[in-house]
Amino acid sequence: MMLLLLRWGAAIVLAFFIGKLVSKLKLPSILGWLVAGMILGPHALKLMPQTLMDGSGYQAIVHVLECAVGLMIGTELVWSRMKKYGKALIITTLTQSLGTFALVSAVFAIVFAVSGIPIYLAFIFGGIALATAPAPALSIVREFQTNGPVTKTLIPMAALDDMVGVVVFFTTIAIVARKVTGGDMPIYMIPVMIFLPLLIGAVTGVPAGFLLKKERSKPMTLFILVGMILVTAFIGFICNTYLMKSPLLNFMLMGMAFSAAFSNLVTEERLEQIVNDFNPLLGVSMVIVILNLGAPLDYHAILGAGLFTFIYIVSRALGKYYGARLGAKATGLPDTVQKYLGFTLLPHSGVSLVFTGIAVSVLAAPAPECAKIIQGTIAAAAVINEVIAVITAKKGFEWAGEFHGYNSNLQGRNT
Repeated sequence: MMLLLLRWGAAIVLAFFIGKLVSKLKLPSILGWLVAGMILGPHALKLMPQTLMDGSGYQAIVHVLECAVGLMIGTELVWSRMKKYGKALIITTLTQSLGTFALVSAVFAIVFAVSGIPIYLAFIFGGIALATAPAPALSIVREFQTNGPVTKTLIPMAALDDMVGVVVFFTTIAIVARKVTGGDMPIYMIPVMIFLPLLIGAVTGVPAGFLLKKERSKPMTLFILVGMILVTAFIGFICNTYLMKSPLLNFMLMGMAFSAAFSNLVTEERLEQIVNDFNPLLGVSMVIVILNLGAPLDYHAILGAGLFTFIYIVSRALGKYYGARLGAKATGLPDTVQKYLGFTLLPHSGVSLVFTGIAVSVLAAPAPECAKIIQGTIAAAAVINEVIAVITAKKGFEWAGEFHGYNSNLQGRNT
C-alpha cells in the first residue's frame, strides 16, 4: 500500500509539471493534467495502476477532493449575484442540456434504425451526452482568472447542469432497464440522487457559515473549512454505503451545496478572504481530481474510434453550442454569452464515464452487444473529445474577451 501511495504521489508531481509545460504553450494546464493521467494511468505506464484506483482509500480521498472542488461553484452561488441571471440561467441550462439530449437521441435513432440496432440505445447515448463535466472549464476560469458574462453564467450553470443530467440520465436508464430486463431500478432513486447531496451540503454548510462569519486567522479559517468538508464527505460516504445499492452520490454537488450555504451567510468581504485562504488547497485538489479524470482514459481507444464516435462527438457539440445559443438569445443574455457559452460546455469525460459504467452494468447481461457499443463509443469519444474540448473551452473564454478581467483585456480576440 505504501508503494502505491508513493507512486500516486509521484504521478501527482509529474502531472503538475506537465501542466506547467503545457501552459508554456499558452494552453490550459488542465490539458497537461489530463494527458498525464492517460500516460501515467493503468492503460500506459501504470504509475497509477488499476489496483490503486480501485482501492477504497484512493476513492475516499478523491471524493473528499471532489467535495473541495465543489467550492469553486458554490462560492459563486450567492443569491445577491445570482438573481440577476435567475430565470435566464434556468432556461439556458434547459435548452442546452435537453437540446443536446434530443439531438443526440434523434441522430442515433436514425443511425441505429438503419443499422438494425435497438432504438432504445439512442436514448442512452442522449442521456450520457447531455451532461457537462464542470471541473475542466472551472480549471480554466481559475488559471486564466476569467471574468465577464460568460464566466458568470457558466459557474452557476455547472451546478444546474449536473442536476438536469442526473434527472434525464437516470430516468432514461430506469425506463430502459425495465424494458430490457424487467428490472427493478426504482424511480424514487432519481430525486434521491439529486436532492440528497444538496441536503447533506446544506446541513453542514449552515453551521459552517455561522462558524466562518467572524473574521479569523488563516489557520483557523482553514481548520474550520477543511474540517467541515471532511464532515460533509463522511456523511456522503455513510449514505453511499448504507442507503444506495451502489455508490452513486455526486460529491462535487455536496461540496457545491455546502459552500453555497455558508457563502450566503457571510459578508462579501469575508467570503473573499475565505476563498483566498483556500485557493492553494483548491489548486492541489484540482490537479488530483483532473489526474483521476484522465487516468481511466485509454489512448488506444483513439485507434478504435469509428463512425459512432464521430457522430457522437459532433452531434453533442452541436447540441451544446446551439442549445446554449438559443436559450441565451431567447432570454436576452449578453451577446458574448450567446456566441461563446456553448464552447465552454464541451468538456465531458468524467461524467460520461460514470454514466457509461452504469449503462454498461445495466445492459451487460441482457444486451451484451449493446453494452459493447456504448463502452467502445464513449471510451473513444472521451479521449478525443476531452483534448479538443479543453482547447475549445479556453478559446471560448478568449473570444469572449474574458481573460484576466472582462473589461481590461481584449487581447485574446486578436491572438
